[in-house]
Amino acid sequence: MKLKEILDKTTAFFKEKKFETPRLDAELLLAHGLKLERIQLYLRFDQPMKEDELAVLRELVRRRAQGEPVAYILGYRDFYKSRFEVNSSTLIPRPETEHIVEEVVEWGKSKKTDLGIIDLGCGSGCIGLSLLKEFPEAKLIAVDLSEKALEVAQRNAQSLEVSDRVRFIHTDAANADVVLSAYKDFVGSNKVDVLVSNPPYIAHDDSQVEANVKKFEPASALYADDNGLALIKNWSKQYASSLNHPGIMLMEMGMTQGHASKEHFESLRTFNEISVTKDLSGHDRVIRGET
Repeated sequence: MKLKEILDKTTAFFKEKKFETPRLDAELLLAHGLKLERIQLYLRFDQPMKEDELAVLRELVRRRAQGEPVAYILGYRDFYKSRFEVNSSTLIPRPETEHIVEEVVEWGKSKKTDLGIIDLGCGSGCIGLSLLKEFPEAKLIAVDLSEKALEVAQRNAQSLEVSDRVRFIHTDAANADVVLSAYKDFVGSNKVDVLVSNPPYIAHDDSQVEANVKKFEPASALYADDNGLALIKNWSKQYASSLNHPGIMLMEMGMTQGHASKEHFESLRTFNEISVTKDLSGHDRVIRGET
């Protein structure tokens, strides 16, 4: 059987499974299994497949057919301008989350270059580490309750060559005293220039969560009390008074949480400017406060 036949059959199979991107999934898995770049698949359409290669591809297709996300099968996800290792201990970075990085980059253009950044619930580290790549003099405190997630984030920091500018803190982000003490020791300031977070924000009874997200991604990174708003409210309240002037706080949220999040940010009486950023689908996605 030739490579093109395998690709076409896999694509058709994934279509039957009603996967959102059947062709892309097939290309990524086949390229991964054959240790090729995606473009090379099309240069080798007529290449016959060996039995050991077919065995590898069958296993990858089997895992995807069971609903396992492609990112977990590959072991990575591209986010913003870099590639991040991910596994079942970390949330898979979504394109929507890139809005946080983009907004900090735009905001930081006219600010000092040695920014002090805190990333609460950092997971794979995709937000905070992307910012370190954009601001070569910045320093980062990355916080997560999951030790396994922090291990992934540490490896990502090494691969991105920013390990010397980040400290990983294994604690609940609600332990603001611990986090801010680490920040002061590392950055040398009591005031935080940038606070970013993609906290758990899904309500426990949300019926719209995809079955495979529930099945494969860590629940601790998905769900929060108070209709999903608990950690957005708690963390912003605990850290708002520690923001520098100027400073910025950006937190991802659910598409129905814009009004409530904005009201909460207003109640903190800390920010000079509060806004809600919409994603490319026009849904509320990031709550932003500037001091």
